[in-house]
Amino acid sequence: MTGPGSAGNVISALASFVYPGLGQLIQGRILAALIFFVMATVLWFILLGWIMHIWAAIDAARYRA
Repeated sequence: MTGPGSAGNVISALASFVYPGLGQLIQGRILAALIFFVMATVLWFILLGWIMHIWAAIDAARYRA
């Protein structure tokens, strides 16, 4: 079973919470992972990186293959 709530998506969501984009990378979504990596890094310089952590985790959890 793939989709929201599956074990793979839960693991990806936790990985994305550790570092944005990591969960997308686990799911094989290279472009999305790169965007989350870059945006999180840029936003942490202005102390808004926490937004990317939450957004990336939700995106990974809701991904439907």
